[in-house]
Amino acid sequence: MLWLVTADLVTMIHAAYAAFVIFGLAAILIGWAAGWHCVHNFYFRIVHLAMILLVCCESLTGATCPLTVLENVLRAKGGQSGYAPDFIGYWLDSLLFYNAPLWMFTTIYLTFGAIVLLTFWLMPIQWPATNHSDRSTFVRRNVS
Repeated sequence: MLWLVTADLVTMIHAAYAAFVIFGLAAILIGWAAGWHCVHNFYFRIVHLAMILLVCCESLTGATCPLTVLENVLRAKGGQSGYAPDFIGYWLDSLLFYNAPLWMFTTIYLTFGAIVLLTFWLMPIQWPATNHSDRSTFVRRNVS
């Protein structure tokens, strides 16, 4: 039972990962159109880019997502084979996994990644502020 609950938890994390990537891009595009300043946040944008680039790299190399592997291992330890027959796992798996050719997923991921990269050009990120006043004060004291 614990294995299956843990597998469902991994599936929820997987779904949250996918949701962050998808809805993150939607928020960036809507925020750009609406003039939201928060969509220029350096950390949000870099994490978002890194997440979709990881998916693109997995797809290009033919690697299976580690979360999918972990979920399947946990389900096997819990006595199930493959994806979840229970309510939560079933619906989360239905949202995450589709029966389509691998080239289609690669095309979708790479297109999505290209759009995310394009947003860096269309709406540049706001670099974290650095405190130059401390450094300039230090330099002035040592120069005099």
